[in-house]
Amino acid sequence: MMDALGPHTGFILAAYLAAAVILSGLAAAILLDRRAQRRALAALEERGAGRRGGSTS
Repeated sequence: MMDALGPHTGFILAAYLAAAVILSGLAAAILLDRRAQRRALAALEERGAGRRGGSTS
């Protein structure tokens, strides 16, 4: 079947698979980092360090 699609079909499919794996890994890293940042912010706010609003007047 793969020969019917062309001589480079295996390479193209492998490249798409590699790209999908890399993008999935990046998405997972972003989600994990967001959770870690929220936990760190909550810990800071517990200790009294609040967010500062930059008023420009």
